Amino acid sequence: MTGTIIKGIGGFYYIKTEDGIIECKARGIFRHNDLKPMVGDKVDIEVTNGKGVINSIHERTSELIRPTVSNVTQAYVVFAIKNPDINFDLLNRFLVLCEHNNIKAIVCLNKIDLCSEEESTNIKNIINNLGYEVLYINAKGQLGLDILRSRLSDNVTVLCGPSGAGKSTLINALADKEHMETGEISEKLKRGKHTTRHSELIPVEDGFLVDTPGFSSLDLDFIEKDDLKYCFPEFIDYNEQCKFTGCNHYKEPKCAVKNAVEEGKISTLRYEFYIRSLEDIMRRKIKW
Repeated sequence: MTGTIIKGIGGFYYIKTEDGIIECKARGIFRHNDLKPMVGDKVDIEVTNGKGVINSIHERTSELIRPTVSNVTQAYVVFAIKNPDINFDLLNRFLVLCEHNNIKAIVCLNKIDLCSEEESTNIKNIINNLGYEVLYINAKGQLGLDILRSRLSDNVTVLCGPSGAGKSTLINALADKEHMETGEISEKLKRGKHTTRHSELIPVEDGFLVDTPGFSSLDLDFIEKDDLKYCFPEFIDYNEQCKFTGCNHYKEPKCAVKNAVEEGKISTLRYEFYIRSLEDIMRRKIKW
């Protein structure tokens, strides 16, 4: 039988299958191979007398460490458009992390009622020009949530963004939290609410929502300097046009990306963020 791990705690894994949620243990072979099942893993299990054993883990398409969850396919990157104002450096960090982890990012601008149409359009255009979709929402007022729900189908979706952006309000609106606290999983666990600190997948709209505040670490130093350029979608058309193979678009001459910046085809502010991140990665690697 095949299913998806939606919760793991105390050495037990709870697998959503066509026959319902089945409690499983992992075979010892995983410990010997230094491979541990993660929430989000698609797994093959064997069930005897209602108890299951995980036999194999399917290949992962993505793997996040904080939160610990695999096979995330999309991220709702939630930023308040006002109170506080958008920090574009912070937004860029979230977008780079999504690209690095092969996760489709959709930027959700919350508290849209707090700014003028001109302001919201300007911010939307800036983000659209980076290659990302932007959706306007008001989590408290339930504005724009229908389209977010429609995008959950066939996806494993994580919410990320800074504190105060409205992530908790949004996840409560998208998921039936009260049901999760008293439903099938909690009945099997026979534990209190404290278990929600662990990553958990909530089945919603034929997809899964990751029950977590989102990424807790925004350091980019784990990205190799030669890989960083591939985390910027607007560089794609230029990465292979530089004079030198392996150009990092830094101090190399005849660089197609730098030319595109000078011609206004790539945002200067975005390129400057790339250079700061690249220098930070190189500086930290030297320290190591």
